Amino acid sequence: MFGAFRPTQANLVGLLWKTPWKLSPTRKANARARLKKVDAVIEAVRASGVECAALNKALELPKEHEMPARDKYTVFSRYERGYRKGIHKVPKWTRITQRTNPLGF
Repeated sequence: MFGAFRPTQANLVGLLWKTPWKLSPTRKANARARLKKVDAVIEAVRASGVECAALNKALELPKEHEMPARDKYTVFSRYERGYRKGIHKVPKWTRITQRTNPLGF
Protein backbone atom coordinates (compact mmCIF):
# COMPACT_ATOMS: atom_id res chain seq x y z
CA MET A 1 0.00 0.00 0.00
CA PHE A 2 2.82 2.46 0.75
CA GLY A 3 5.52 0.95 -1.48
CA ALA A 4 6.98 1.85 -4.81
CA PHE A 5 4.05 0.23 -6.62
CA ARG A 6 1.20 1.72 -4.60
CA PRO A 7 -1.93 2.42 -6.62
CA THR A 8 -2.24 6.08 -7.54
CA GLN A 9 -5.19 7.82 -9.05
CA ALA A 10 -3.56 7.68 -12.50
CA ASN A 11 -3.01 3.92 -12.22
CA LEU A 12 -6.58 3.23 -11.14
CA VAL A 13 -8.09 5.08 -14.09
CA GLY A 14 -8.11 3.58 -17.57
CA LEU A 15 -10.07 3.66 -20.78
CA LEU A 16 -13.58 2.51 -20.10
CA TRP A 17 -14.56 2.02 -23.74
CA LYS A 18 -11.81 1.03 -26.13
CA THR A 19 -13.40 2.15 -29.39
CA PRO A 20 -11.21 1.68 -32.47
CA TRP A 21 -10.63 4.82 -34.52
CA LYS A 22 -11.97 3.26 -37.72
CA LEU A 23 -14.53 0.61 -38.59
CA SER A 24 -13.30 -2.87 -39.39
CA PRO A 25 -14.38 -4.45 -42.71
CA THR A 26 -16.78 -6.73 -40.83
CA ARG A 27 -18.48 -3.83 -39.06
CA LYS A 28 -18.71 -1.95 -42.37
CA ALA A 29 -20.41 -4.95 -43.96
CA ASN A 30 -22.83 -5.18 -41.04
CA ALA A 31 -23.62 -1.47 -41.39
CA ARG A 32 -24.32 -1.89 -45.12
CA ALA A 33 -26.55 -4.89 -44.43
CA ARG A 34 -28.43 -2.90 -41.80
CA LEU A 35 -29.00 -0.04 -44.27
CA LYS A 36 -30.28 -2.52 -46.88
CA LYS A 37 -32.70 -4.07 -44.38
CA VAL A 38 -34.08 -0.63 -43.52
CA ASP A 39 -34.48 0.11 -47.24
CA ALA A 40 -36.39 -3.16 -47.65
CA VAL A 41 -38.76 -2.30 -44.79
CA ILE A 42 -39.41 1.19 -46.21
CA GLU A 43 -40.13 -0.32 -49.63
CA ALA A 44 -42.48 -2.94 -48.13
CA VAL A 45 -44.44 -0.26 -46.27
CA ARG A 46 -44.61 1.86 -49.43
CA ALA A 47 -45.86 -1.13 -51.44
CA SER A 48 -48.58 -1.86 -48.87
CA GLY A 49 -50.33 1.39 -49.75
CA VAL A 50 -50.10 2.99 -46.33
CA GLU A 51 -49.53 6.75 -46.39
CA CYS A 52 -48.21 8.79 -43.50
CA ALA A 53 -45.80 11.65 -42.83
CA ALA A 54 -43.10 9.34 -41.47
CA LEU A 55 -43.19 7.26 -44.66
CA ASN A 56 -42.92 10.36 -46.85
CA LYS A 57 -39.93 11.50 -44.83
CA ALA A 58 -38.30 8.05 -45.08
CA LEU A 59 -38.81 7.95 -48.85
CA GLU A 60 -36.81 11.20 -49.20
CA LEU A 61 -33.73 9.58 -47.64
CA PRO A 62 -31.11 8.16 -50.01
CA LYS A 63 -30.99 4.39 -50.39
CA GLU A 64 -27.89 2.41 -49.44
CA HIS A 65 -26.68 2.00 -53.03
CA GLU A 66 -27.13 5.75 -53.67
CA MET A 67 -24.99 6.81 -50.71
CA PRO A 68 -21.25 7.44 -51.10
CA ALA A 69 -18.97 5.53 -48.74
CA ARG A 70 -18.19 8.74 -46.90
CA ASP A 71 -21.83 9.07 -45.82
CA LYS A 72 -22.20 5.39 -44.94
CA TYR A 73 -19.33 5.29 -42.47
CA THR A 74 -18.89 8.88 -41.25
CA VAL A 75 -21.15 11.68 -40.01
CA PHE A 76 -20.82 15.44 -39.76
CA SER A 77 -19.37 16.71 -36.50
CA ARG A 78 -18.57 20.37 -36.01
CA TYR A 79 -16.02 19.58 -33.30
CA GLU A 80 -13.82 17.16 -35.29
CA ARG A 81 -10.93 18.14 -37.50
CA GLY A 82 -12.24 17.85 -41.05
CA TYR A 83 -15.81 18.01 -39.66
CA ARG A 84 -16.35 14.25 -40.01
CA LYS A 85 -16.17 11.44 -37.47
CA GLY A 86 -16.70 7.70 -37.66
CA ILE A 87 -20.33 6.68 -37.40
CA HIS A 88 -19.44 4.15 -34.69
CA LYS A 89 -18.51 7.08 -32.40
CA VAL A 90 -22.15 8.25 -32.38
CA PRO A 91 -24.21 6.98 -29.43
CA LYS A 92 -26.85 4.45 -30.51
CA TRP A 93 -25.61 4.61 -34.11
CA THR A 94 -27.31 1.33 -35.03
CA ARG A 95 -30.74 2.63 -34.04
CA ILE A 96 -30.85 6.13 -35.49
CA THR A 97 -30.66 7.22 -39.11
CA GLN A 98 -27.59 9.20 -40.16
CA ARG A 99 -28.16 9.19 -43.92
CA THR A 100 -28.17 12.95 -44.49
CA ASN A 101 -25.46 15.50 -43.73
CA PRO A 102 -25.23 19.28 -44.18
CA LEU A 103 -24.56 20.40 -47.74
CA GLY A 104 -20.86 20.68 -48.49
CA PHE A 105 -19.81 18.19 -45.81
